[in-house]
Amino acid sequence: MTWPAPLFLALRYLRPRRTFVSVITVISVVGVTLGVMVLILVISVMTGFDLELRQKVLGLNAHLTITGFGPIENWESTLKQVDARPDVRGCAPFVLGPVLAKHHGRVFTPYLKGVDPVREERVSRLPKYLVEGTFDLSKEQVIVGREMARRQGIFVGDRLIIYSPRSLETNREAQLPSSMVVSGIFESGMFEYDYGFVFCSLAAAQDLYDLGDAVHGLAVMTDGLEQVEGVQRDLNKILPSPLRANTWMELNRRLFAAVAVEKNVMFFILFFIIIVAAFGIMSTLITVTVQKHREIGILKALGATPMDVLQVFLAQGVAVGVLGTGFGLGLGLSLLRFRNEFLDFLRKTTGFELFPREVYHFDQLPAATNLRDLLVICGGALLICALAGLLPAWRAASLKPSRAMREI
Repeated sequence: MTWPAPLFLALRYLRPRRTFVSVITVISVVGVTLGVMVLILVISVMTGFDLELRQKVLGLNAHLTITGFGPIENWESTLKQVDARPDVRGCAPFVLGPVLAKHHGRVFTPYLKGVDPVREERVSRLPKYLVEGTFDLSKEQVIVGREMARRQGIFVGDRLIIYSPRSLETNREAQLPSSMVVSGIFESGMFEYDYGFVFCSLAAAQDLYDLGDAVHGLAVMTDGLEQVEGVQRDLNKILPSPLRANTWMELNRRLFAAVAVEKNVMFFILFFIIIVAAFGIMSTLITVTVQKHREIGILKALGATPMDVLQVFLAQGVAVGVLGTGFGLGLGLSLLRFRNEFLDFLRKTTGFELFPREVYHFDQLPAATNLRDLLVICGGALLICALAGLLPAWRAASLKPSRAMREI
């Protein structure tokens, strides 16, 4: 196979030799390799965190939530109308609000959510998250999260004294605290839910908030995430004012926006590793052009055009970028494959846990490789390396043959 002349000369100049230029070339390749590898690792882990977070948020949240500016009266007719849609899997009423809870003299302020036990199975995974006790939400039964149980010393069978802030505003008998029995403990993997929520029956929550038959909202689960926006548009056209359907993404906008911002910031910060390596490529090629003045003069004397010379040195930068990007891609994907084994080895040998399970609530480090992210990382690295070689290549191409020949 015959190599193109610019590529042949570029690869020949990159051949390892015992010179300072070769050392800089190796360092440049290693820099690009590390930059691409770290970027792939970090972005894949951030993507995995985002996907895992979405699944955990959806575990206790429905796809759509219908609320108004206050309690919803006559909600049964709206529920039947929504539940009759073929693209809706389930619809369930709920009451949600802050309460004061007391256990063994310790007072804390969780959110109390009253749900219909039968309908709740169709709009959330709460029954599947139960780790202790039974899914019993009768009149005086509650379910608490594992973090709350651990921090407050709560066990199945204990009693919680629940005070409703809304009922305390009146002088009626409803202001008396309710004594609830803990029938079960759930674990969703989300600290905000496992520590901050108490679930009870819909009737008990209505009594605590003195709502009568009214509820605070309706949870709607569609047949799939791809149908959420379409169902939202249709429901908002038929729901009576002031009711409105909001998606789970809209209700958790700040949380997912924070994850997206962190991912973008990490991407740009780590991309500077590749930019630093590109400066090494540039310095290498500048040194090569200085050393190869005579060769450049001979090439131009033999009829090589400035474009031919530019292609030679530009190909050097691209070659370094291809080598570094290829090695970085291979190492990054390999480390992703064995990331959990590496973390286990690190924990056993040093006792240091990089991602504590009690903090992140992940049994394994999540990661998801996105083809778009790989293309952006590898394509960006190649582009930066090519641009790093552009200035030295232009300098070599603009060199006058007569000036270069005088150095022979």
